[in-house]
Amino acid sequence: MGLYLNPNAEAFLMGLNSEIYVDKSLVISELNKLACSQSNFVCMSRPRRFGKSMVGNMISAYYSKGCDTREIFSKMKVGQKSEYDKYLNKFNVIKLDLNGWYQNSIQKDNVNGLIKNIHNTLRQEFVLQFPNLSFNDTQSLDECIKIVYAQTGEKFVIIIDEYDVLVRERVPEKLFQDYLSFLNALFKDTTLRPAIALAYITGIIPIVRDKIQSKLNEFWEYTMLKPMQFADMIGFTKEEVQDLCDQYGMDIEELRRWYDGYQLSPTAEMYNPLSVVKALTAKEFDSYWSATGTFETLKDYILMDFNGIRQDVISMIAGESVPVNVTKFQNKLESITNKDNAFTYLIHLGYLAYNREEKTCYIPNKEVRMEWVNAIDDEEDYQKVMSIVNASKKLLDATVNGDEEAVAQALDAAHTEVTSPLTYNDEHCFQSAICLAYFYANTRYTLVKELPTGKGYADLVLIPYLPNIPALVIELKRNKSAESAIDQIKAKNYCQALTQYQGDLLFVGINYDEKTKEHKCKIEKLS
Repeated sequence: MGLYLNPNAEAFLMGLNSEIYVDKSLVISELNKLACSQSNFVCMSRPRRFGKSMVGNMISAYYSKGCDTREIFSKMKVGQKSEYDKYLNKFNVIKLDLNGWYQNSIQKDNVNGLIKNIHNTLRQEFVLQFPNLSFNDTQSLDECIKIVYAQTGEKFVIIIDEYDVLVRERVPEKLFQDYLSFLNALFKDTTLRPAIALAYITGIIPIVRDKIQSKLNEFWEYTMLKPMQFADMIGFTKEEVQDLCDQYGMDIEELRRWYDGYQLSPTAEMYNPLSVVKALTAKEFDSYWSATGTFETLKDYILMDFNGIRQDVISMIAGESVPVNVTKFQNKLESITNKDNAFTYLIHLGYLAYNREEKTCYIPNKEVRMEWVNAIDDEEDYQKVMSIVNASKKLLDATVNGDEEAVAQALDAAHTEVTSPLTYNDEHCFQSAICLAYFYANTRYTLVKELPTGKGYADLVLIPYLPNIPALVIELKRNKSAESAIDQIKAKNYCQALTQYQGDLLFVGINYDEKTKEHKCKIEKLS
């Protein structure tokens, strides 16, 4: 047993003994299908805070010869599967946290010696764990693996957490080239391939196509865009979160608004696990995103001077989805030369979510939306947008109080200040401007656009999740009248979708005149 070669199960047990632990052990069942096959090289990319490291610790505890975890796994979900113990504690495991090694090398001012240090440290552990075999002082990790396999036939599981840290960071060229040689020796040497039962590497971004793909082209990639069979295995599912909310007496709907939104497959609705755990432990809904990251990363990309990015950022902050082409991104920062690449990268980072069917992206939840607002705050290009966001509480209050003139004036400002002259009369941009103007309503309402109801679709419906406030049905018109909008709400029975709602209801008709660029508002209350 060593720290990196055949580690014990302590890291896994620390997670297992946490106050909140969600059993994700079925990932082992899927990995067992891939082990010792032609598909046994796995690259799992997810945003930070999605539980990649905890899953890596579990995988290590399952496969490692350095521990006996039969009793533990027999009681977990994977233990209910037939032949769950097929590879239980059967392999030599090599587990490396590359970010940990990198940070340690920075502290010791020996960044260029990082890879050499890995080889030396692992070789020492090989010497201790295989005393009957001969290793010399110059042999590398891959050569040590070959010696063991050639003389004993024993196979290895290689786990590398945050494999991409040396790709994402601006590291010295020597270190980067050493890293490429390290990857090449481990994963491209055909004589070593039979010795590897499973390779499992994790990162934030998928494999960078022009930098290291040639070293890792044997890997099957499971990403935020294409998670395949692992869609519901990294992160918390809605069923798991429901169980936790029942246990902790927390409001599932409020938690959903804060931390849900990642639809990785038609059946996998995923929550951010770290934020869920912190909210349940603290018994307080809040933004925990910035505690582990910084919105500077987000700001770098949404402030880029790409055609159309500002309007799309405004639309997404307002709650809209925007089209995105995710196929051209090369998984490298240097390739972010247009809006699509920037948004694709932000999907991998977790700042955006992706709708595969519609090929659109959107801000997934309230927590992340707060980071977007933080990112544009105090930025000159977005000052008018922030003025609308900051004024949105007054607009909502004016609407609830029936102040039609104040609502019309606020919408005049919102429509003018967040829409470019070329798109001013565009219907979609009009709706985005209205949604942005009602930004504050997200703290009190669930905003539903194009809600099927009665004999048609209501443009915008605000359904309260706080007590003692009215629901709102908002209908938008162009070049007609606010009164005609109210008439349509009544004629098409748009309030039918709110039959379960017992409070007051406001009908809000808004008309926009393209010639005068003015809005008119009509508000009627239905008790």
